[in-house]
Amino acid sequence: MKIAVNSFVKRQTEESRFSHFDGTWDELPSLVELAYYAPHGRPPNSSRDGVMVVNVPANRFYTNLAVLQDGDTLIGRFERRVEGEEPRKVIGLDTWPAERVVFKEAAVDVDIVLYRSDVLHETDQNELPPECTNWEIISINASPFSEKMPINPETLMHNHFGSDGGTDTKMSDSEFVAALRESFICWKDKAQVI
Repeated sequence: MKIAVNSFVKRQTEESRFSHFDGTWDELPSLVELAYYAPHGRPPNSSRDGVMVVNVPANRFYTNLAVLQDGDTLIGRFERRVEGEEPRKVIGLDTWPAERVVFKEAAVDVDIVLYRSDVLHETDQNELPPECTNWEIISINASPFSEKMPINPETLMHNHFGSDGGTDTKMSDSEFVAALRESFICWKDKAQVI
């Protein structure tokens, strides 16, 4: 198995609105590989063949998630995630009101999302040859909570309904509704810090 960093995840930096790793991109694949083969911890899981989530130790990772409080201000934008992709709505917690300043905080739980290169090849996003032994890191999902968080409902819908840049979930309607219900319940009072 070869693990590489896909350019898509490189938008997740300290200066970005995303969760990030306070280390180098060269270090990240080794951390994921060690966690994948570790005898302890949460075993890798998958939402579909060719997509894998590996839980890694949380030290040196920072999260951009916050629990919303009554009266918080949300702001939004319509922007591309990467050059050439159709824009999407982005809504998050406004960090400017003086009464509630929120910054990224040390993560408690971190999942690294990997796609097999042949799955990324379906939408021409692979950077390694499309072989079943090649895996590419596409997201750092860092959380301030110890319990596992499901995929964000917006991301789930973009994937399931085939938005530009999304990856087909391959779920039946009933599987999708069950996943969406779990996601909605978890995320209804949480937002990214923008």
